[in-house]
Amino acid sequence: MGPEDVETLFTRGDGRFVFARWGRPVCPVVFGVDDATLAVVKSAIEATCELAGHEMGEMDAELGSNLMMFFFHDWAELPEVPGLDRLVPDLGPLVERLTQAEANQYRFFRFDERGAIKACFVFLRMDQHLSAVPAHTLALSQIVQSMLLWSDRAFQDRSPLAVAGETTVLRPDIAALMRAAYDPVLPHAAQDSAHALRLAARIGALQ
Repeated sequence: MGPEDVETLFTRGDGRFVFARWGRPVCPVVFGVDDATLAVVKSAIEATCELAGHEMGEMDAELGSNLMMFFFHDWAELPEVPGLDRLVPDLGPLVERLTQAEANQYRFFRFDERGAIKACFVFLRMDQHLSAVPAHTLALSQIVQSMLLWSDRAFQDRSPLAVAGETTVLRPDIAALMRAAYDPVLPHAAQDSAHALRLAARIGALQ
């Protein structure tokens, strides 16, 4: 993966380059699934954090849980979640927009003073399309997209996942980029496209 490929993955639709990774251990909680699916989701989180070389935790000192995943059937269910409006600004208008757009997923990030990710909220409306996706594939896709602040267009044309035999796995180029992104020598956040050069160099150094 060359610098231009990396830059594209973090360049938003408005032309801004924005990169951010987690700056604290990921402490997940999952709502709206049975025990079997919960185990699949947590396994995907553990595997992705291990790949990136990033720490998982049981409890975040500030937020308790900082990676919150919600599985539900109707966007109207979100405003009924106690306290969610304090964590996600303008929750009511957001739900209206997502309902009108017939969206089936949405991610919202919060950042610390360094620009690093300190929380991520993943909302999945289980319509017929998402319900048809195997739990492992859906979980892995969502976790990968929650570990870095990717461009809003990063995976529109190509999934971050690939099929290896009968198993769905992370694409090797995306896996290499995630390992490089969490290299301790690099900053937690960057808004200069020159950071893509540093990421590409780290990919080469780590391979």
